[in-house]
Amino acid sequence: MDKSRVSFGLYRVLAWVTGVFLIGLVFIAMPARYLVGEDSMFALMNAPQGWEHWFGPDTPLVLYITLPHGYVYMAYVLVVIWVALDRRWGAGRTLGVALSGTIPVLGFVIERRVVEQERAKEAAAVEGGGQEPAPTTG
Repeated sequence: MDKSRVSFGLYRVLAWVTGVFLIGLVFIAMPARYLVGEDSMFALMNAPQGWEHWFGPDTPLVLYITLPHGYVYMAYVLVVIWVALDRRWGAGRTLGVALSGTIPVLGFVIERRVVEQERAKEAAAVEGGGQEPAPTTG
């Protein structure tokens, strides 16, 4: 299997996993930690009866969402650099793709655009005869 295909496939998977964890972080873990519960920093409402342990500064959601998101994002950035080196992306594109994993939903949009652009490049290379000929045995 081609090394650049492996890195690109890993990029696609990590882009989705990072995006899902980021949505969980922004819309579930952070509101549960900072907005709900009597001990919360900006308590807007009390926690539902019987669910108090899921809200406030000591919420276990930090363990289940926030920490994995940090590790997955670090892996995502490393894979983006790997893909950028393989595909010879510029510094601006590399930085933009890496930072897209920090804005909810944007990572999904950028991943889709990157895939479309890379597939178009591959199709143009095949159409233009940029593909190397198969080795002959003789």
